[in-house]
Amino acid sequence: MFLKKLYDRSVELARHKFSKPLLGFIAFIESFFFPVPPDLLIVPMVVAKKEDYLKIFLIATFGSVLGGLFGYMLGVFFLDASMIIIEFYGYEEKVFAMQDKMSTKGGFLAWLGIMFLAGFTPLPFKVFTITSGVINYNLPVFFLICLFTRGLRFFLVAYFTSLFGRRFGNFIEKKGALWFSLAGVFILVLAVFLYTIFT
Repeated sequence: MFLKKLYDRSVELARHKFSKPLLGFIAFIESFFFPVPPDLLIVPMVVAKKEDYLKIFLIATFGSVLGGLFGYMLGVFFLDASMIIIEFYGYEEKVFAMQDKMSTKGGFLAWLGIMFLAGFTPLPFKVFTITSGVINYNLPVFFLICLFTRGLRFFLVAYFTSLFGRRFGNFIEKKGALWFSLAGVFILVLAVFLYTIFT
């Protein structure tokens, strides 16, 4: 019921003349504290204006990556405030566990995989952007993984919505979380497989 109301509100906002700046803003704040994913605005915006799907995907990606960098900085410079968000989602023990492992190659690669899944699947992306700052994860790698995962996710949503319209929106509402999770795990497993072969 809540998601239906949220979607209906998103449809109204999608027709607003300031919908694109609003999308960028929502994508930005979703990456470090806002609970509503930008996908809910991307779908009705593309339905309303299919020819703008590339622009919409780029705005969402740009806003999300900037928000991810902001979340990273929160983790670096505002630990107390960051922990409030992390504790809200129940990840505080995992953060402390990762801090101990980050000095090892295995810890670095494990967090790389976690960040990939967080950016592409329904995991709370904001928790992992902030945690990356808390554990001082490699910033250039963090930036690239945010750019790739968020860009891929938002491109798929915008592109398939431009092809199938509201039907794809219905699919995202009902089964999007499952399929994004399966696709994310598949890509991650494939990447690990290729890494073991060529290294």
